Amino acid sequence: MAPRFIANLVPRRERNSDSSGVFQALLTVKPVQYAHFWVGWLAWTCDALDFFTVSLTVPLLAKQFGVNVTSITTAITLTLLFRSLGAIIFGILSDRFGRKWPLVLNLLFCCVFSLSSGFVQTYVQFLCVRSLFGIAMGGIWGLAASSALENLPVKLRGLASGILQQGYAVGYLLAAVINLTVVPNSRYTWRTLFWFGSGVTLFAAIIRACLPESEIFLRAKALEKEKGTTTTEKTKVFFHETKEMLKTHWKLCVYAVLLMSGFNFLSHGSQDLYPTYLETTKGFSSHDATIATIIGNCGAIVGGGVAGYMSQYFGRRLTIVIMLLLVGAFIPLWILPNSFGPLSAGAFFIQFGVQGAWGVIPIQLAELSPPAFRATFPGVAYQLGNMVSAASSQIEATGGNNLKTTIYVGGQSKIVDDYATVQGIFIGTIAAYILLVTIFGPENHSSHFEKHKTAFEEGGGRDDAIMEGESVHEEDEKASEV
Repeated sequence: MAPRFIANLVPRRERNSDSSGVFQALLTVKPVQYAHFWVGWLAWTCDALDFFTVSLTVPLLAKQFGVNVTSITTAITLTLLFRSLGAIIFGILSDRFGRKWPLVLNLLFCCVFSLSSGFVQTYVQFLCVRSLFGIAMGGIWGLAASSALENLPVKLRGLASGILQQGYAVGYLLAAVINLTVVPNSRYTWRTLFWFGSGVTLFAAIIRACLPESEIFLRAKALEKEKGTTTTEKTKVFFHETKEMLKTHWKLCVYAVLLMSGFNFLSHGSQDLYPTYLETTKGFSSHDATIATIIGNCGAIVGGGVAGYMSQYFGRRLTIVIMLLLVGAFIPLWILPNSFGPLSAGAFFIQFGVQGAWGVIPIQLAELSPPAFRATFPGVAYQLGNMVSAASSQIEATGGNNLKTTIYVGGQSKIVDDYATVQGIFIGTIAAYILLVTIFGPENHSSHFEKHKTAFEEGGGRDDAIMEGESVHEEDEKASEV
């Protein structure tokens, strides 16, 4: 027993993992499957677009409401805190009723609160709207990931996971581009960003409403209809199976929250105050800070795709470990230089590693999840991790307020907050923590969760409850036969 445990601590290439046939498998995917994937990606992009609107406009918001930077980061903290509630509400709706309409409803709520954020007049109003937005935002990731991944062949899920997760970076990139080009020339300044995000989110909701329900839920609902199961009976079954799942998998739930707490500290610690760090500690203009942010997000997009593809071959845990080691290696380039070129290169490679590791998370959590709860389990774990890490920006802002450094601007020395040292220590510590949690954690590579019963079917809470006419031993090899 002990040798087996020790052997499991070393992440390795999974024996059954195979990246061959990925490009052939792409040819077998139906248009509606592609559509489900890309609408999930778009939903997640919308989530990030609005969230980072606050991060990019912290100085403008502080000036608008007459408060300091630390006070504005309270809005970020409140958004993160309330996301767990949204993950529970919309995750339960999705696993009970299907992927389509819960996601549409979720996106519409995001649209309304994003629009409202652009109309607030006081600091208190801003905090209230951002708190409500956190509830809406909390449901997006679990619903988007389950919708996007469960309809694809197993061989594509590693690559798809990496691309899906980088909707987050694309959203940040879009916000940065709008902030760079439109906001300075708009009479409404920072409000324009929120209104733009609202429009994109409404578009995503309309697209999802035009697509059919996930095939898994269509089959499950058809089977239950043949049996004559009523809506009330299905709801009773759902809550019973949820209770059974929690009794069986509570340890896995704890592990997932520990893992996602580290990952959320890593992403928010490296991104939320990054523009503020460049402007305050390095003396960059808002324009140059935004350009550096865009370069960093290009690294994130590339890293997510590369790592997702790697994970199909090397396994999920080993890929995460490789990316975290890359993060550690590039921290000096991220914080030590003072000129634009090296700092931008540091941003690119740090985000390549951070979001590369993140690119594995959607499929890692989907494969670890109790199969019938692929919206609720990953979504709640993700957002509870967000709640734990909610104070990331405030921790860094407080650290910067208490740790000073001297910079030279226009030949004059100036004492400023030392966000560089604070972020270097913070990210290094968090990367080491995630490394340990990942190494000691489980992996369920290439799980056929799409063959499992849904949560409203009898026995759906059991890991071995397979949908009628399916077999867990049947390989998804239609792609390789092309």
